[in-house]
Amino acid sequence: MDNTHEFVEKLHDKQAKDEANKRRQGKGNPAGQLPTKRHGTQK
Repeated sequence: MDNTHEFVEKLHDKQAKDEANKRRQGKGNPAGQLPTKRHGTQK
């Protein structure tokens, strides 16, 4: 019983993190993507 509860907690945590990353990366919305960082290559 305890292992099942831990598994569900981990699953919910992972789903929340995945959703946050999806919004942060702008998946499905190219205009929402963060700009790429090129500070090191432009000298």
